[in-house]
Amino acid sequence: MKLLLRLCALCALISVPSELPSPTSAASPQTEKPEWCKHLPRPEYKSLEQVPLNDPWFEVYKVAPATFAVYEPHQAEEVISYLIVGTKQALLFDTGMGIGNIKAIVARLTSRPIVVLNSHTHDDHVGGNWEFPFIYGMDNAFTRTNAKGSREDAQAEIAKDQICGTLPKNFDPAKYSTKPWKLSLFIHNGFKINLGGRTVEIIATPGHTPDSISLIDRDNGLLFTGDTYYPGEIWLYRPETDLDAYLASVKKLAALVPEIKLLLGAHNAPAAQPSLLPQLDAAIRSVLAGKVRPKSVNGDQATYQVGEISFRMRNPLPAVNSNPGPN
Repeated sequence: MKLLLRLCALCALISVPSELPSPTSAASPQTEKPEWCKHLPRPEYKSLEQVPLNDPWFEVYKVAPATFAVYEPHQAEEVISYLIVGTKQALLFDTGMGIGNIKAIVARLTSRPIVVLNSHTHDDHVGGNWEFPFIYGMDNAFTRTNAKGSREDAQAEIAKDQICGTLPKNFDPAKYSTKPWKLSLFIHNGFKINLGGRTVEIIATPGHTPDSISLIDRDNGLLFTGDTYYPGEIWLYRPETDLDAYLASVKKLAALVPEIKLLLGAHNAPAAQPSLLPQLDAAIRSVLAGKVRPKSVNGDQATYQVGEISFRMRNPLPAVNSNPGPN
C-alpha cells in the first residue's frame, strides 16, 4: 500500500490520519487541492498512449500490446490495475479502490471473459473484486481475512486529504467499504494462467504482505511487480510486513532482469526500466545494514532515500537477516 507516494506507488508524503474527517461530498469539488494533487499530472504519462474513454474517475493507458494500465489519479494511492488480454480470456491484475466502476471500464476494453488476480489484498487493490465471478488468490490466511471486506480501511481512503477533485456522482461516501468477495481458485508460486496465445506466471514475492505476488509475461518481457516495486515511496512498515521475506523477494526479481523489458508497478506511474530492480535490491540492503541515515523521522516511522528508490519503514529498524541466500 502507498500514499503518495503510497501499495503501492513523485508526490508529497501523506499519512493516513488517526481521526477521520467527514467524507468528501460526492457532488462538490475540493475547495483546496491536497499537496500531493498539485504534482499531477505526472510527466511519465506523456509518453504513454492514452485510451480515450473519457471516464470521470479512471484513466487508461496502453503500456504494451493488449496490455492496459487502469489508473486512478483522483485518490492519493494513485492505484494502477492492469488488464492483460489474450485470445481466449483476459486477466485483471488488481481491481483498484472500488470507488469507480472498474468492471464497466474493463468491458469497454475487451469482450473476453475476465479472471481477477490480486497482487496482494490490501484494500486499495481489491475494491472491485466483488464485481467479478472468477477470482484467483494465494492460499494464505491474510488473503482469506481480507476477503471478508473492511469498512474502516476504505473510509480512511476517502478522507479529505485523500481525494483530488470530486468523487463519482453515483458514489455514496457514507456507505463506502471494501465489499466481501469469494475466491474461485487458490494458486501458488509458479502457477501459470493461459490466456490464449499468452501465458502469465505467478511469482510469490511476500514481504510487503504475506500474500504479495508478482506476475511475469515472459514472451513479452513484462514484469508486474504489485507493491514490491513501484516508483515512489515503498511502504514497508505495516504490521504484516516481513523484511526478511521482502529481501528474498527483491533478490528473486532482480535475477529476472535479463528476461524482462518493462516493469509495471501498482502505484503512481507504470512502465519503469528493469535496471531499477538491482538498484532496489542494493538500496534495501544498504538501509537494513545501517548504511543509510533516515531522510525524515515521524514517531515510529522513518523514510529513506537511496538514489531513485525510497522506503517508508519502521523506526527503529527491526533486525533482519540481510543475507537470505539463494531463492
